[in-house]
Amino acid sequence: MFRWFSASLILFTMLFSENFFSQTITWTDISQQRQLPDGVKAFSGTRPSPALKVWYVDVDMDKKFTIKPYITPEGREVITALSQRYQAIAAVNGGYFDMTSGALYSAVIQPDKVLANNITAVVRSGITYFLTRAFWGLKDDRTMSVDWIYHFGSKVTDVYKFAAPTNNVAGTPAPLPDRANGQPLYEYIAGIGGGPCLLKDGQVYITYNQEVFWDSGVALSSRQPRTAIGFTPDNHVILLVADGRQTISDGLTLPELAQVMQGLGCTNAMNLDGGGSSQMCVKNTVLNLPDGSTSLRLLPSILAVVPVDSLPLLPPVTYVKKTDTNDSSYTFTGVGWTASTLTGYWGSIPSQIVKGGDGSAYVTFKPKIKKPGVYKISLWWTSTTNRAVNVPCYIYHDGKLDSVFADQSINGSKWNSIGDYYFAGNDAEKLLIKNSVPDTKYIVVDGIRVTSGDSSLLPVQHEKLLPVALELSQNYPNPFNPRTTIRYSVPGSSFVQVRVFDILGRSVTTLVEREHQSGTYSVDFNASAIASGIYIYSLNAGGITVSKKMIVIK
Repeated sequence: MFRWFSASLILFTMLFSENFFSQTITWTDISQQRQLPDGVKAFSGTRPSPALKVWYVDVDMDKKFTIKPYITPEGREVITALSQRYQAIAAVNGGYFDMTSGALYSAVIQPDKVLANNITAVVRSGITYFLTRAFWGLKDDRTMSVDWIYHFGSKVTDVYKFAAPTNNVAGTPAPLPDRANGQPLYEYIAGIGGGPCLLKDGQVYITYNQEVFWDSGVALSSRQPRTAIGFTPDNHVILLVADGRQTISDGLTLPELAQVMQGLGCTNAMNLDGGGSSQMCVKNTVLNLPDGSTSLRLLPSILAVVPVDSLPLLPPVTYVKKTDTNDSSYTFTGVGWTASTLTGYWGSIPSQIVKGGDGSAYVTFKPKIKKPGVYKISLWWTSTTNRAVNVPCYIYHDGKLDSVFADQSINGSKWNSIGDYYFAGNDAEKLLIKNSVPDTKYIVVDGIRVTSGDSSLLPVQHEKLLPVALELSQNYPNPFNPRTTIRYSVPGSSFVQVRVFDILGRSVTTLVEREHQSGTYSVDFNASAIASGIYIYSLNAGGITVSKKMIVIK
């Protein structure tokens, strides 16, 4: 009856066996004593055996705070000085750096700026290994990801992300990364490099060897002071530090660190610089001394929790929809339209260009607004010297007509706002972009983004494609007492069951048992009636079953 459970238990044992031989971390909420604002929480954790002292900050990214990386103006500084300089509510150390010169080895990205690059190659025993190392990034619609990136140059448009790391093996280096196998990173307005990856899409995925961390001082299986960043399905960021090399705190191995981040609800997570660099500061007060020393290591970069207006491209967003030129919302009229050869275009389809003329070549875009409100229209284009500086854009909205002229010779490969407009949600509303420019120039049409910060549109809506596979997310929070939320996606119409079992495979309860249409769903689980322990929750649809573990702590 439970053959699926046996297979899951094998995987569970492989990934989490160390938890069976150690005690659970006891977490204490210290938010109130640190006088933290709504949306930011801090916790301290202890474990008697193996000895551990650990802290984390939980940031609700849908509220009025965000995460932003900073570097020192010159030289290096202690974390308290950096935190105070940038008026951070909380901060942790950033990525890797040269201990002598302070030169950064890990990427730091701010809006339209690359302040530092991830290291692109290392030499081990005389062999050169090209690297795609881990990177945590934040987009302007508040979504996040952990990816592997490579810098083909110094600009934002030269940074590419890859679905998997370069497959380096000791003694057998992988070839140089190819742009054609990656995607531009240009929509990210903030991010920091580090490595290795710890969690990817809900699974423990430690890419230590692929990122070539052997012989680097970043230990895989010995307990050390650690720093990590991760995020949860409901848009919370977790910043964590663990002390080590002390009698009162051994530290964590990288597999243990992945387990802790997963236990806190993260589906994606990345390791940052560790050892003596692992530091956390809350309200300009240091919470830890990573290796027991009495002084703090000077740092060249930090990750800071700051007010949302510290990232000017990150407004409160309640609705976002992005479309590419192959979408049915676009209609191209006239002759001469062709694909641009320039890189830096949005999405998977190159920009479409046409030579200037009498306006007979134009594109019509239908925003298909479902609810009346104020929406911001932004355009993405690729720039070069032959682009027109006065491209006419006509916005038909709520029975009105507004016109804007865009300079497409500059500000390429980024979202450019052409204004905020009230849309009533009728079929007559549209955006028209015409080739009414000199015939020596070209106009370009690429991605179009429609966003709104109108509070009447809450809760947050991110229009996405329907799921293409059966997916079961890690419950959040986890561990929990007594309530948690389980999210899952169903790719097509089917009968769905969500059930909970104890560690012996005995049924505890059925949470869902009904027909579903394609989409993403959530269900709450109240564990008040069951004892502390490890439980398995499963999703069954269309004859396929997937399962994950959850921990109840009372």
